[in-house]
Amino acid sequence: MHSHVKSVRTIDDLIGPAGRLEALLNTGSAEATHAVLLCHPHPLGGGTMHNKVVYHAMKAFQTFGLPVLRFNFRGTGLSEGQHDLGRGEQDDVRAALDWLDHELRLPVVFAGFSFGSYVGLRVCCSDSRVKAAVALGLPVHAEGRDYSYDFLAHCAMPKLFISGTRDQFGPRHQVEAAVASAHPPAKMVWIPDADHFFAGKLEQVQAAIRRWYEGLFQ
Repeated sequence: MHSHVKSVRTIDDLIGPAGRLEALLNTGSAEATHAVLLCHPHPLGGGTMHNKVVYHAMKAFQTFGLPVLRFNFRGTGLSEGQHDLGRGEQDDVRAALDWLDHELRLPVVFAGFSFGSYVGLRVCCSDSRVKAAVALGLPVHAEGRDYSYDFLAHCAMPKLFISGTRDQFGPRHQVEAAVASAHPPAKMVWIPDADHFFAGKLEQVQAAIRRWYEGLFQ
């Protein structure tokens, strides 16, 4: 593991189809082997790149000296444009991948929480620049929105799924069915007694991310 690098850069030149996207880059070590793209939960539920789960995931990856890019989807925070029900947000993810590729020239690990995991997986599973993915709190049915994961059958990169056994938006049997349908390798980690937001359980989430990343790349 690397010592934690505390430098944070405000990114002013991440431009998506709907305009500028507010973004932060937690810089990594000069020896970093991967860059991380991290996506936040649903904007209409108050989700932003400053969400606690997103922040703790960033800290887990920074343990390894990896640079981590977080951004706000269109219409969130200072990001331009309007919320687009997950459609245009996929273009935002593509823009962020393009920015990372242009700036850092490193293979990418994707991570997302809730809505961010769904939107990001849809894009990253078919992008050869992304080498592995982490889905936190994979949503199945949330506040009237249904999420389908048929595309995971063709997603061959290593995947880690972390959910709480009391996740109100991802019942265990439905999440397990989605993971079982995924192209291997796909690892499922259940956090006992955790809700969708992993309240009081974020250190366990961080530990699961670190163990998985070490097993893959260290």
